[in-house]
Amino acid sequence: QVQLVESGGGLVQAGGSLRLSCAASTRTFSTYTMGWFRQAPGKEREFVAVSWSGGSTYYLDSVKGRFTISRDDAKNTVYLQMNSLKPEDTAVYYCAAASRSYLYTRSYGYDYWGQGTQVTVSS
Repeated sequence: QVQLVESGGGLVQAGGSLRLSCAASTRTFSTYTMGWFRQAPGKEREFVAVSWSGGSTYYLDSVKGRFTISRDDAKNTVYLQMNSLKPEDTAVYYCAAASRSYLYTRSYGYDYWGQGTQVTVSS
């Protein structure tokens, strides 16, 4: 069982930045595919970004160039740096861990989930 704990959410004005962190309780963190998802009120959970073992990354088109996912395997932590935030980025952000490298844009492709952290961007 892997526990994931997110932190770093909050309220920010449009154009601002936030960095989310997700700490994992596993000694084999480096082998996991780590993803970030978000869910806005009344909407389905949406893929945001993924970091594969080895460091390759992939992003939702609407966040490319604004968000950066990174990982520190020594600290068992994955980050999501969010710049140039927009009101439409407002959501609860979740990190997730998967033992597989495919299905990375699908919620059901992940085995473990954090509790979520709220990000609110005011206009």
